[in-house]
Amino acid sequence: MKTISLKIDDSIFIETEKILSKTRKSRNRYINDALDHYNRFQRRMILENKLRKESDVVREDSMDILRDFEDIDYVD
Repeated sequence: MKTISLKIDDSIFIETEKILSKTRKSRNRYINDALDHYNRFQRRMILENKLRKESDVVREDSMDILRDFEDIDYVD
């Protein structure tokens, strides 16, 4: 485990302490859980952005192909 030092806004610290006084979690466990949750959220946002970009590329290609098919003169 790594040891870090961080500065927390007073309002966040006070709110955290109020919550911790009503739970059985240590401050360290609470912060670890919060960081884990936020990391999972950020990974999901990164994946969502990547998928959105890839979807845009595929959509552009699909539209190009659709236009090509529309330009084909079908003979019966």
